[in-house]
Amino acid sequence: MTIEVTIFATFGIMVGLMLIGIPVAAVMMAVGVGGGLLLYGPSFLQSAAAVVWSVLNDDLLTGIPLFVLLGELLLRSGMADRMYVALAAWLSRIPGGLLHTNISCCALFAATSGSSVATAATVGTVALPALSARKYPIRDSLGSLAAGGTLGILIPPSVNMIVYGSLTQNSIGKLFMAGVVPGLLLTCCFMGYIFAASLWRGERRQESVPPLAERLRLLIHLVPPLVIFGIIMGSIYLGIATATESAALGVVAALLLTWMSGRLSLALLRNCFVQSAKISGMVLLIIVSAFVLNLLVSLSGVAGELTKWVTSFGLSSTEMLLVLIAFYLLLGMFMDAMSMLVATVPITYTLVTELGVDPIWYGIFIILMCEMALISPPVGMNLFVVHGVRPDKGGIEDVAWGVLPYLVIMILFTCLLMAFPALATWLPRAA
Repeated sequence: MTIEVTIFATFGIMVGLMLIGIPVAAVMMAVGVGGGLLLYGPSFLQSAAAVVWSVLNDDLLTGIPLFVLLGELLLRSGMADRMYVALAAWLSRIPGGLLHTNISCCALFAATSGSSVATAATVGTVALPALSARKYPIRDSLGSLAAGGTLGILIPPSVNMIVYGSLTQNSIGKLFMAGVVPGLLLTCCFMGYIFAASLWRGERRQESVPPLAERLRLLIHLVPPLVIFGIIMGSIYLGIATATESAALGVVAALLLTWMSGRLSLALLRNCFVQSAKISGMVLLIIVSAFVLNLLVSLSGVAGELTKWVTSFGLSSTEMLLVLIAFYLLLGMFMDAMSMLVATVPITYTLVTELGVDPIWYGIFIILMCEMALISPPVGMNLFVVHGVRPDKGGIEDVAWGVLPYLVIMILFTCLLMAFPALATWLPRAA
């Protein structure tokens, strides 16, 4: 059996086990440990133990529970409700109405949460009752929320970026900075589509708008997320703090803002800590399993052999990236974003960097692929999250049809990023 057949067979087995419901961490750990024992015997376990110890003592990964806790604090403090009301007061008269508020609120919440699922669930819970009461088309409403939620992992801070940086040993701070411009541009693309689609359909929806004095007063509710985003990104950009230290600063700021809002209580803190522990434990277990599998890949020379095999086709970096877009679109239909990231990055990263692709730019490319996976039928996580918070009892096909235009926009946006890579690399290089 050739090395290429072995690689694809192993990857196929992994995907198959995930599809039948076995947790991704268990699958990768089983393949990593099982393969290591077959090839190297019990001595592999000693190497794997050293890797696990090293990973779990990495200060870099401390940022994951901190950013998760930051998102939980802001979610449970009622900030999203107030943000939505403030943004709706300013954006609801634009053609497309509250759909613009959905996207902008997701983008603003993404600047503090670091999680796509949390962003989609939080904003969806706030927005859907208002959209339903005003008779907005259900597919448009659900689609904008599911797609807007994906901004949670592109606009920093992002848990997925931390995982990518940990897997590839790249700077988390630079990845965060690289995500700012693409995140804002993708937000504008989503809102531009809503504006154009509304004009094309001839919609004349008029939302009631508060007086100017009231709208100005509501702007105070946009200050907390902007302050936290400024603390996190400002401390990284100015070199005052690392990504992990900036997360700690963000948590302190969130605690202070929650206390100032009068919502800080022991019950709130308990809920935040418990939920943060559950999410962080899941993510860190996946990362540990991925590193054990990566150890097997490194020792066996699989990555090098696969790189030689792929480069023998003479593909340029652009052609390789186009192939990867098709690959990730297909994979995203069957795997969730985090599983897809940790299972494929150790292999694809080696392939593209050998072709001269900037590793920080590739991080943003991978995050965009993860975004597509989050809204790709039939298993896109955001589809189920938004469907789960809808007030009526319609079918999930409404969400699936609603996100299709945004999926096309993401593909076109990825091609734009390939044509103008400086959109992602300019800010990190200027730091």
